[in-house]
Amino acid sequence: MAKKARGEEENANRSELVPIFVLGKKYDVPASLTIQKAMEYAGYQWIRGCGCRGGICGACGTVYRFPDSYKIEVGLACQTVVQPNMYITQIPFFPAIKKVYELEKLAPTLETLVKIYPETLRCLQCNVCTKSCPMDIQVMDYMAAAMRGDIEKVAELSFDCVMCGLCTSRCPAEICQYNIAILSRRLYGKFIAPKAEHLQNVVEQIEAGRYDTAVEDLMGASEDELRRLYTEREMEPEEADEDWTPEDTSRL
Repeated sequence: MAKKARGEEENANRSELVPIFVLGKKYDVPASLTIQKAMEYAGYQWIRGCGCRGGICGACGTVYRFPDSYKIEVGLACQTVVQPNMYITQIPFFPAIKKVYELEKLAPTLETLVKIYPETLRCLQCNVCTKSCPMDIQVMDYMAAAMRGDIEKVAELSFDCVMCGLCTSRCPAEICQYNIAILSRRLYGKFIAPKAEHLQNVVEQIEAGRYDTAVEDLMGASEDELRRLYTEREMEPEEADEDWTPEDTSRL
């Protein structure tokens, strides 16, 4: 009976496996795993292209196909669950032009975008970039806004970009959309977005030396004392409202 039960368990476990192909080699992996975890299950060790594991950093851009399908599929390896007969390859870094500029000397205009990234105006509005985005960002729409010089709209639509490079890897006009987007967000934050009064107040307090003593105390503390302070720190409750403050306000 025990032998039969064990055999049934093994068959059940095997029925939950699906075949995937990594670098042309077939592996049977649990169907519930993400591509990242499935590759580790298959024996691969990640030494690059593996960052936050939470869909935030964009380091694990992945391209895959299915048999007899002309379509190239894309996703983040840490978020995309395996499917039977995926042919998988990683593109943890896609080479793209990243210009150097001094933000303080720029203006939030179309002329600025075109001067730094002239390829902005090459956008064909084909929508391949949007279809390639694992974050469901309307990339084509923010590129249209960029061509109009609507910096605020570019910043708004591209806010969730994780800079994985999948849009750039598929773009027929060879545009690096995410670098145009981050330039626009920097321009928006520097010149357009309303200034946060509370931030300015804190900056003034820092410059006035309000926190000098607290910083000096921490710098002079022993490792054991730092560990104690960290362990005993009062943490913000998960459901805290925006007006929450700790009981000890001496360092605020």
